[in-house]
Amino acid sequence: MTMTTGTTRRHFLGHLGAAAALGGLSPLAAFAQGIEQVKILYGFPAGSSGDSVARRVGEKLAGSAYTRNAGVVENKPGAGGRIALESLRGAAADGSVLTLSPFSCTSIYPHIYSKLSYDPVKDFVPVSIAAIMHHGLAVGPLVPASVKNVKDFLAWAKANPGQANYGSPAAGSTPHFIGALLGINNGVDLKHVPYRGSVPGVTDVVGGQIAAMVTPSGDFIPNHKAGKLRLLATSGKARSPFSPEVATFAEQGFPELTTEEWFGFYAPAKTPAPVVAAANAAINAAIKEKSVIDSLAVVGLIAQGSTAAEMAASQHAEFDRWGPLVKKIGFTAES
Repeated sequence: MTMTTGTTRRHFLGHLGAAAALGGLSPLAAFAQGIEQVKILYGFPAGSSGDSVARRVGEKLAGSAYTRNAGVVENKPGAGGRIALESLRGAAADGSVLTLSPFSCTSIYPHIYSKLSYDPVKDFVPVSIAAIMHHGLAVGPLVPASVKNVKDFLAWAKANPGQANYGSPAAGSTPHFIGALLGINNGVDLKHVPYRGSVPGVTDVVGGQIAAMVTPSGDFIPNHKAGKLRLLATSGKARSPFSPEVATFAEQGFPELTTEEWFGFYAPAKTPAPVVAAANAAINAAIKEKSVIDSLAVVGLIAQGSTAAEMAASQHAEFDRWGPLVKKIGFTAES
């Protein structure tokens, strides 16, 4: 399936209309009968940062107008998060199953997979954003200590083409494309080394097997604070609260690399509007609790909610933004 921008826009506007219609409804009044228990599908392994979002939020859903009991997380790792969304596509549209997903699975994948087993707009309805992550660029002992910022790294990479590489947690991921754009836009041949997740790549940076890594910045913090690697930049609009001493890409003259990726909850298409409203209210209440905020901070995530309409608008904007960038990079799942 190949998404077109026109098709996406029509369905997106439909989502906005449905979401706007929820504005005057009280979730309690519109959805008097809460669900017994909600299953939350997550397309990556247990213990990962997004898994923390699913579990911490799931625990706090108990006793809400949406569900009587805590949500149960079911990990469905593989295929870069696509398996969980494929499972959601066939789930009952009654609010009993949600999927937590990073925006890359719904906004970027349509541009890199010529045949995607789900339509990110027609098959799902956005419920709420739950957390934001900033990505970071870090270097290890393979790169001289004199390299202290992004411009230094590019100069070193140009002078040392045989060692000029960077890892990412997966081919086709947002960090992969941040690194690719950094190289392309500055005329530096940065060779991409894909890993299966952040941990093995960060381990290789610390061990000097590869020069650099682009991945969620929270995954660098322990080694950065221990002096085992150097975090050169983060991708947020403002500095990360977890590494405020590190300048953003934009501050260093690379505003095109500004990216704040979110994890958001989706429900199957045709889920009734009152159910979506109740789920949205329960999720937003959960992520305002201090225990949830603190738990997510441990893994470098910023708790942040949204309306269903805001999530739909962001998904659409990211789809439009990444289309030409992916084309510029020249990457497809088959390449």
